[in-house]
Amino acid sequence: VSKYTYLVEGKFPGLELVSSLSDGSICIKANAQSCGECIQVSEICGWCTDEKFLSEGESKSARCDDVTYLKKKDCKNIEDPRGSTEITQNKDVTVRNKDGNVKLKPEEITQIQPQKLKVTLRSGEPQTFDLKFKRAEDYPIDLYYLMDLSFSMKDDLENVKNLGTDLMREMREITSDFRIGFGSFVEKTVMPYISTTPARLINPCSNNENCTSPFSYKNVLKLTSNGDRFNQLVSQQQISGNLDSPEGGFDAIMQVAVCEEQIGWRNVTRLLVFSTDAGFHFAGDGKLGGIVLPNDGKCHLENNVYSMSHYYDYPSIAHLVQKLSDHNIQTIFAVTEEFQPVYQELKNLIPKSAVGTLSSNSSNVIKLIIDAYNSLSSEVILENSKLPEGVSISYKAFCKNGVRGTEDNGRKCTNISIGDEVSFKISIESQKCPSGGKPEVITVKPLGFNEEVAIELNFICDCECAKKGEPNSPKCHGGNGIFECGACKCNEGRIGRECECSKDEVRSDDLDANCRKPNSTDICSNNGECLCGTCECKKRENPAEVYSGKYCECDNFNCDRSGNLLCGGHGRCECRKCICDTNYTGNACECSLDESTCLAKNGQLCNGRGKCECGICKCEDPKFQGPTCEVCPTCPGVCTEHKDCVQCRAFGDGEKKEMCQKECSYFNLIKVKDRKDLPQPTDQSFPLTHCKEKDANDCWFYYTYAITKNSTKEVFVVEKLDCPSGPDIIPIVAGVVAGIVLIGLALLLIWKLLMIIHDRREFAKFEKEKMNAKWDTGENPIYKSAVTTVINPKYEGK
Repeated sequence: VSKYTYLVEGKFPGLELVSSLSDGSICIKANAQSCGECIQVSEICGWCTDEKFLSEGESKSARCDDVTYLKKKDCKNIEDPRGSTEITQNKDVTVRNKDGNVKLKPEEITQIQPQKLKVTLRSGEPQTFDLKFKRAEDYPIDLYYLMDLSFSMKDDLENVKNLGTDLMREMREITSDFRIGFGSFVEKTVMPYISTTPARLINPCSNNENCTSPFSYKNVLKLTSNGDRFNQLVSQQQISGNLDSPEGGFDAIMQVAVCEEQIGWRNVTRLLVFSTDAGFHFAGDGKLGGIVLPNDGKCHLENNVYSMSHYYDYPSIAHLVQKLSDHNIQTIFAVTEEFQPVYQELKNLIPKSAVGTLSSNSSNVIKLIIDAYNSLSSEVILENSKLPEGVSISYKAFCKNGVRGTEDNGRKCTNISIGDEVSFKISIESQKCPSGGKPEVITVKPLGFNEEVAIELNFICDCECAKKGEPNSPKCHGGNGIFECGACKCNEGRIGRECECSKDEVRSDDLDANCRKPNSTDICSNNGECLCGTCECKKRENPAEVYSGKYCECDNFNCDRSGNLLCGGHGRCECRKCICDTNYTGNACECSLDESTCLAKNGQLCNGRGKCECGICKCEDPKFQGPTCEVCPTCPGVCTEHKDCVQCRAFGDGEKKEMCQKECSYFNLIKVKDRKDLPQPTDQSFPLTHCKEKDANDCWFYYTYAITKNSTKEVFVVEKLDCPSGPDIIPIVAGVVAGIVLIGLALLLIWKLLMIIHDRREFAKFEKEKMNAKWDTGENPIYKSAVTTVINPKYEGK
């Protein structure tokens, strides 16, 4: 009732609640013919069991309606069964200390509360309960080490031989109850995975290496608390070999998961460490060896050796996920760095699994196991078993430090330490009564843990009053039905308020007349059949589309559309007419009454230039455009547009001087003394335009134009024109004369400078020629010396 009442009162205020519930109720539209059908329509529906509740001519389905409306119609007895939740086992979670004297058995430790519930569901009505989870301290752990013994793992085997006692010592820091087991795998013992030549079957290794015969999977050591026994048996293991790189590890994982007795699994924390340095084969790869039968997921260990590897294909990843989950096994993939991306992808497909990087010789395997266990145990993820048809379940998590999760994150909590307590709110809802209505049992459990919550689901498929029904009652037209819950539930083939008609009866004109609208020849408006004088409306493929009304004259899908949406998406269709939501009107509810979309920046509707119709501005002046009539492509601009009117009113001048009184009285004029007195944009709550215009005398005048919030146009204008003054002649003449003189002097200086440069160049040229001149140093032929020199020949040489 609350859900539907809120819809009506909240979405359509002002309408009378009774009328709204009756006209639009999903209970009435369901056309329920019995109390059981009625209560399955919705949790808001009730069935009136008063015998005399119906008025003359009213359909039997009118008994099924909203409970509030049935009370308004004075129904005294209403069938309205409610669902419930009952906790049948609620043992408190265990508070345990590993240093305590009392050692509890695994089955005596409780980590989840409650353990059993009985939930009664009515269609559409969710039932909610709280689930508590607490990690118990010193919880027992079973760890099975599954190792690849192909030849590439030879050096790894040496480091694993002392794993038992070393791991026991480390795990005692976590739990006092720890067991360890060991198994190994290689590959299917058929070609092309191994060589089937006799010599290779005895020793598959080359280079004179001493290897054991190939095998698929071997359970070497059942889970034990004796670490020395682990070391002893592992030290006896030998490496084997195969031909291809991927290994048959999936076969081994499947056998470890399903062979609980042979492996020795207890109902405690189960860890499977899968150690390899290679990839894996999966479903379909067996065809290479002629193996086509899918893996059956059953245990096939004979003498602790997998005996059907040559017969069944490798399991698929989904098959492994199912089996690991069913047996509460958490997987740790200890792989080399090369294959870590492959196994990381595999981890994403397997819940409660982890991947660790194995060193080349497995020397870090103990640290890897401890880190992976801490990671897995710090996370709790809830999962449920398969739900019955029509039943859904939702989760809400309340984790540490106030962290909450919903939807997919509502199933899990992380960073949980030992002793931490988290809770979940789980809601279960049924949308319909399953066939047979028999109780169903589902389970909810945290992944990787053996504990679970068993939930018994019971369904309310019929009313309590139906148990008191009177079969073949005379009240039902001579025994043609069961009189139950105040009305007749007709036998097969009978219809009518009192089962008075047969579906096989031939129609008569009298009965058909009851199915015609006045002044109409169409039976049931051509939208239904006339059965027993009553219109049975057609059902449409879309269950949301229905015909209704006494003559099937109404429907909820043939109303006007806007934007390809029924009633514009702003209303509901009732009897081919749109009932619009608040603030919408029009035949298709296409017209919005909200004027906020028409508000301009200045706070006015459509800038004062139009009307707001259906949320859109209709501009009165055709030259204005835009969402709020703010655009005018052909307008000269605000300043130019109002220039003449401002000029004529402020200064009595301009082109409109003669028509000023007639054409320019549309604004309020306010004069100010100076430009600084004009209003500024920051002083106003509406847009303001500053203007500067020139008159015919080349004088400037300044003004502002604005449209206030009350649509008043205001003009502030500076009362004094800014006119240019006349020229001063004397300075101009003096300036011209001075300019001429200065130009003359400049020209003389330039001429003088050029002459000096020219003279210097000529003198330099003369000096150069002078230096280069070559004078004749011979004697003048005309010149005769006056001195004659005579040499005595006798004295010659003496």
